[in-house]
Amino acid sequence: MKRLIFVRHGRAEESHPQFTDLERSLTAKGKIVSEQMAVKLTEKKVVPGVYISSPAFRALETALIFARAYEFDPEKIMIRRNLYFNVNLKTLAEILAEVSDDYDSVILFGHNPSFTEIPDRLCSSGCDFMPKSAIVSLLFKADTWAGVMKEKGKQEIYLRPDKSI
Repeated sequence: MKRLIFVRHGRAEESHPQFTDLERSLTAKGKIVSEQMAVKLTEKKVVPGVYISSPAFRALETALIFARAYEFDPEKIMIRRNLYFNVNLKTLAEILAEVSDDYDSVILFGHNPSFTEIPDRLCSSGCDFMPKSAIVSLLFKADTWAGVMKEKGKQEIYLRPDKSI
């Protein structure tokens, strides 16, 4: 079995002419909610083996928060530029081709609309919209990452932040 976990980055600062979109950071609330979501995922006893993040600082910050919650070495987070903009199933296949089949679980940190569209296409029953800080985990009956195919995944976990947060 292979597991793909998609984590949409937390709430980020508004765009500012002084900074590029890649440089935008999480807000204080975005950091807090990301920490809470990381704890929620650890409580599900799901342990990611490979961490892959968009190069956007807000996504990388989110990845670092999850790495801390899992005591995962932050130096091992893979940063992939093609996870930043206009990600599709082909892009995902290219990214997964870099992952050893020895790993059964990959966690990805990125952005919408891709992080809503890709899980929806991969899951046989579809997936709901991914708000900021949401997490969806899909399971595939596959022995290799190449075996992760469209509409063959089964949604295992869907976590979204509480409205009260």
